[in-house]
Amino acid sequence: MTVGIVDSGVEADHPALRGRLIESVAVELRDGEPELVPDDGTDLFGHGTACAGIVVGMAPEVEIVSVRVLGSDLKGKGAAFAVGLDHMIERPVNVANLSLSSKSEAMMPVFYDLADQAYFKRVMLVSAVNNVVGPSYPSLFSSVFSVAAHSEPDPWRFYYNPNPPVEFGAWGMDVPVAWRGGGQTVGTGNSFAAPHITALVALILSKHPGLTPFEMKAVLAAIADNERPA
Repeated sequence: MTVGIVDSGVEADHPALRGRLIESVAVELRDGEPELVPDDGTDLFGHGTACAGIVVGMAPEVEIVSVRVLGSDLKGKGAAFAVGLDHMIERPVNVANLSLSSKSEAMMPVFYDLADQAYFKRVMLVSAVNNVVGPSYPSLFSSVFSVAAHSEPDPWRFYYNPNPPVEFGAWGMDVPVAWRGGGQTVGTGNSFAAPHITALVALILSKHPGLTPFEMKAVLAAIADNERPA
């Protein structure tokens, strides 16, 4: 299974990655236009390495593909995000972890089209919802796995929410994560919940590779840790 990380980059030699990074590119602005360029496996902030480390920790056999679209301030352009996501879809990866979002209404149609393309290529898009309440893309689209954080310290415990737009809840509060420079830290936010769902999707796909995104959602809903009638 290949898992894409669209983020601030992934540190190739971080011990938490266990050598699972197989490809690393970046989106940089050239004359104002975003362009894919080679990258040597660097993380400008630490955020992408944290997300990749969670995925590898739960699904150690995955192969990681990184597209760096965020800078050292953990900010980036919506157009760069779209180019990075398009690369993941066209490559394609099996699952893409998107612990970032765009609040731009102007970019909404672009991400809508990309979500459709991902669906038809059976690329699972797992997107953290924005930590600040309000619309963000592509997490709002129906074919995307939208994820928010819960506080229970168990990487395998997740919940299904029958009242979208947020569909799944996973551990995202006070999560020990890998960080830039070979280090570790503790992170909180929906960003760190999403890769838990990404890892679960990758593990299920490794056994059932023919599932569509909506079939995968049904599987996750069926095995979620929601309370059920006795």
